[in-house]
Amino acid sequence: MHSIGYRNLPSYALLRSFECAARHDSFTQAAEELRLTQSAISRQVKELEEMIGVTLFRRVGRRVTLTEAGKRFAADLAVDLENVKQSVVRAIAAGERNSTLRIGILPTFASRWLIPRLATFLNDHPNIDIRLETRTLPFDLTRERFDVAIHFGKANWPDARMNKLFDEEMLPVASPKFRDTYMVTEPARLAAAPLLHLITRESAWIDWFAMNGISDKRLLSGQHFDQFSMIISAAASSLGAALLPRYLIERELEQGILIPLSDTPLKTQNSYFVVSPAGDVNPQLNTFSRWLISTARRTSMTIAHE
Repeated sequence: MHSIGYRNLPSYALLRSFECAARHDSFTQAAEELRLTQSAISRQVKELEEMIGVTLFRRVGRRVTLTEAGKRFAADLAVDLENVKQSVVRAIAAGERNSTLRIGILPTFASRWLIPRLATFLNDHPNIDIRLETRTLPFDLTRERFDVAIHFGKANWPDARMNKLFDEEMLPVASPKFRDTYMVTEPARLAAAPLLHLITRESAWIDWFAMNGISDKRLLSGQHFDQFSMIISAAASSLGAALLPRYLIERELEQGILIPLSDTPLKTQNSYFVVSPAGDVNPQLNTFSRWLISTARRTSMTIAHE
């Protein structure tokens, strides 16, 4: 493999034009976004292809589509350009009073648990700015330049420091209207009622009913969603009964929008963790992580005493 010096690297303008054209699958739309002519985009992409010796786009009539090599390069480049942007943001922040923490987080956990509590942290630490970015799939913490991430699952993130926030307990809930309509006063009645499922936890209801001595093929039928936020909305709209982590539905339980259908929660084998790169000594990160852990402990203790 040939070593590449900085002099041989493509210019930012070429990379930006390619990334934009790849994102849109269109030279015309890339030209509109970057305020260049379509021929300028085409010329820059061709120059980039000649520099790296790889065909990035297949031209079909007036349309363009990425080659396999183009797709791989575009995926890598999108991350790299985002990191360049983050480096600039950090440099600007370093010249200002505030420090910015970039946090990778699950969307429902962010909106339902973290954000309602965030004012306390920000009031106590006005010199720290928070940048929340949602991720639903595993990612490389260092490569994407996150300072910290919230991970759900097992303690299996390589090359990272992990601290448990809390274990997961899922509670069967429904709207008062749904409970009254289906008269779900016991597990056997609930098994015959419409159930809501999270696509990534298809066996959750089966596991909960198994604890109550019920096995039924119908337990997998019902509506399926890929986000907890959708299931919360569906349950509140009386579409079915849901098995939900209690800490994600605190507001609905307090207001009576959702009510527990049983006092027996399902304890899963997964937990929430706060994760940071191994060896990181960022004091703002340590401050935020300690606050997260202590806040999670208080949440767990409140639930345990209810």
